[in-house]
Amino acid sequence: MKVAALDYELPERLIASEPCAARDGARLMVLRRGEIEHRQVREFAELVPPSALLIVNDTRVRRARVFGTKRDSGGRVELLFLDRLEPGPDGRERWQAIAKSSKPLRRGVVIDCAFMQAEIEERRVDGTVVAGVNVADGGDLEPALERHGHIPIPPYLGRSDVALDAERYQTVFARRTGSAAAPTAGLHLSASLLARLEQRGVTLGKLELEIGLGTFRPVTSDELDDHVMHSERFEISAELAQAVASARARGGPVVAVGTTVVRALESAADPERAGYVRAMKAETRMLIQPGYRFSVVDALLTNFHVPRSTLLALVAAFAGRDEVLAAYRCAVLDEYRFFSYGDAMWIPERRRS
Repeated sequence: MKVAALDYELPERLIASEPCAARDGARLMVLRRGEIEHRQVREFAELVPPSALLIVNDTRVRRARVFGTKRDSGGRVELLFLDRLEPGPDGRERWQAIAKSSKPLRRGVVIDCAFMQAEIEERRVDGTVVAGVNVADGGDLEPALERHGHIPIPPYLGRSDVALDAERYQTVFARRTGSAAAPTAGLHLSASLLARLEQRGVTLGKLELEIGLGTFRPVTSDELDDHVMHSERFEISAELAQAVASARARGGPVVAVGTTVVRALESAADPERAGYVRAMKAETRMLIQPGYRFSVVDALLTNFHVPRSTLLALVAAFAGRDEVLAAYRCAVLDEYRFFSYGDAMWIPERRRS
C-alpha cells in the first residue's frame, strides 16, 4: 500500500513531552467497529473480559544513550547502543550502535566518554556502526550503562532525559534488559490496575521482544512493501503457549498490550492450528499492514502512533485503515496526547474480513 495512505495531520503541541502524573491517568479512546467512546486508562480493567488472556512485553529498556567526544578533534558524539555482538580478535566487547556526530564516523575514530571508550571498527549499510568498547573499570558495558547511561527517550520529545524517565519510560513488569525503546502501551499499566485485572479473573501472560533499530527507522519509500523491516529477537515461552491454548479452550480473547506483542505472537502463530502459538526463540521481520489476516490476537491496547509508520500500518490492519484514521482525526480534534508518553486506544475486537 502507499505510505501516504497512512498520513494524518498532527499539531506539534499534541505530542506528549512528559508522562501523566499517574501511570494509569491517561485518556483511553475505545474504538469498536468504527464507533468511538472516550474513557480513562484507569477504567481499562472493567473493559477487558474476565476470561481474557492479557499479554505484555516484559523487556526492559537499556540505558543505551552515551555522550562523548572524538579523541582526534574533540567533536561531540552521541552513541545509542543497540546490540552486543561477538567479541573481536582482541577479546574486547563489540556493539552495534547508532552514532550521531557532525560528520560520519570513519573506521579507527576513538570516542572518549566519562566511563568508557569506543573505537569505530565498521560502518554498516543500514547506517549503524560497530564499535569496540573498553569500560574504564574493566567490567562489561551492560552494567556500566545501567549506572551511567541515559534513558533513550524518543527524539521527538525535544528534551534530554530526566530522573522521572528512569521510572516512567519503563514498565512496572520490566524484567531482562534488552530493548532500545519502551513497549509504550505497557507504560500505562500500573500495579493497581494489574491487580484489578487479576481480581476480575483476567490472566496475565508475558513475552519478550527486544525493540531495536527498526523503531528508529522512518518509512522513506513510497510503497510500504519496499520498506526494509529490521529483525528483532523475541521469545515465546512454553508457559505462554499453554496460556494461549487455555484461553482458546475457555473461549477467552487473546489481548495484546502493544504492537510489539502483536508482532511476536503473530510471528509465532502455529500454522497448523489457527489461534495458537508455538514456543520459540527467534527473530522476526514481520511487516503487518492492511490485508494481513490475524491468527492469534483478538484485541489490542495501543498508543497513538507516528504518521506514515509501520506501527500505524499494523493498527490499521487490525481495525481498518479508514476507521483508524477517522479515530485519529477525532483524537486530534479532542486534543488527545500522542506518541510514547501520550494517551491510549483500546480496540476490543479485530476487524473481520
